[in-house]
Amino acid sequence: MPELRQNLATRDWVIIANERAKRPHDYIEPERHLTTDTQPFYDPTCPFCPGGEELDLEIERLPETGPWQTRVVDNKFPALSKEGELTRTFDGVHRCIFGLGYHEIVVEHPRHNTTLALMTPAEIRVVLQTFYNRGWAITRDPRMEQIIYFKNHGVRAGATLKHPHSQIIALPVVPNTIRHRIEEARRYFDDNGECVYCVMMQDELQKGVRIVEANEHFVAFVLYAASSPFHIWIVPRQHSVSFLYAQKDALADLAHILHNMLRRLFLGLRDPNYNLVIRTAPVKEISNDYLHWYVTIIPRLSRTAGFELGSGMFINPSLPEESAAFLREVNI
Repeated sequence: MPELRQNLATRDWVIIANERAKRPHDYIEPERHLTTDTQPFYDPTCPFCPGGEELDLEIERLPETGPWQTRVVDNKFPALSKEGELTRTFDGVHRCIFGLGYHEIVVEHPRHNTTLALMTPAEIRVVLQTFYNRGWAITRDPRMEQIIYFKNHGVRAGATLKHPHSQIIALPVVPNTIRHRIEEARRYFDDNGECVYCVMMQDELQKGVRIVEANEHFVAFVLYAASSPFHIWIVPRQHSVSFLYAQKDALADLAHILHNMLRRLFLGLRDPNYNLVIRTAPVKEISNDYLHWYVTIIPRLSRTAGFELGSGMFINPSLPEESAAFLREVNI
């Protein structure tokens, strides 16, 4: 029978369509799907490949001298502008803020035909450290309210360039969906005196059926109320409101578990398109005790249609428990 499951953190309902659920193997990308490692090692037309760098856009690189491992550059076609004053215009029902913000690209690796799943944990650690460094640098700008760290892998996930890269966007406002999550976390904390994310993580550890992997600092699981197939959360074991509070040993552990989880998806589902997002507290609210940062990975294996747009509720044609079992069995 179908189930309606609720995400305790967001209070969003999801339909788990048991009777028409696909088996995990049904989501494996077909043979005609070209995996990342089959692409050219180097593309002379790529602005991110060594030798074609647009140095006037560069913000920083690691290491600072010699061949680079990661680079941060301004987006050539940014959604927002770093220059200007934070001006607000309210005219009746028309509200407007000048489009201030940061839009940066993190070039994850010099090799054109790789991705996080094919990189080493040490290389992923450098990418995470770059996120961390840029995050703290952006927080020094008093105009900024929220930083979004994300990766689009594949065309269905929104990627327009094949070279491995992530993005950082900083905003002068806190988006409403993030504000909604904050309010729900605050509500749960006020009612129960506990962090809802800690409670959910402990429940997953106790039950075990949706856990895929865990290490000293992080727990990775397929969400109980997953809105789409193989929807994964990676949650810090230690309560922390912001990614910017992560310590060096925790970042190293996050690199390992990210490598393993993305490699399970790469090998198990043949390099599916996915979005990866670090969900973290607003810049000026990192002292609150009821939030909990985490990483989410959302493979793009299903499509949003009229029901989802009309209701805000998703139909997931897969069983989270079976998705987790499938990923656990992948030999990485």
